[in-house]
Amino acid sequence: MPAMSRLRAYHALLAVLVVAAYFSTEWGSAHAWLGYGVAAVIALRLVMALTGSRQLGLMRFYPHFQGLKVDNAFTHPAISRVLLVGIAVCLIGVTATGIAMDGGRSLGVNPPVASSTDPIRAAGDAHDEAEEDDEGEEGEEGGPLGEVHELFGNGLMLLVVLHVSYLFLFKRPLARFMLFAAAKTKSQPLP
Repeated sequence: MPAMSRLRAYHALLAVLVVAAYFSTEWGSAHAWLGYGVAAVIALRLVMALTGSRQLGLMRFYPHFQGLKVDNAFTHPAISRVLLVGIAVCLIGVTATGIAMDGGRSLGVNPPVASSTDPIRAAGDAHDEAEEDDEGEEGEEGGPLGEVHELFGNGLMLLVVLHVSYLFLFKRPLARFMLFAAAKTKSQPLP
């Protein structure tokens, strides 16, 4: 499979997993599983970068500002690369914080602690959980790590919208290729 086709397939898989994970925040373990899927795709991308193909290398993420002028500011590759770096930072950040919050529980690696067999203590724990539900999201999701996770997730979506908009406005052939759309052919004028 050609390198650009592998990149396009990777991109499509990552996009579907990220969007599904973003919109599944209330689905509990499904959200966590999607996050682990994103982590696996990121690992796959790093392996793809080691193949030596220029199109798959990580240098594509580093912005180079040589040749950037006012007349080519919107079409210069530096803009795409700055957006890609931002997306990569947010994607790695949201994935790492999500995995840290889950701690392997969704994978069964680190099962949750069983509740106490003491009925008085169990009743007190249930009362505390009910109070937390009344006050809003508490515990891991409401802690500082959860806030960072949410910040990275929202930043990621903002950068993805900017990335897609930029491609459709200024790099339409590349956008069409990445979306598996057929290239437009120019019609020949009649003789």
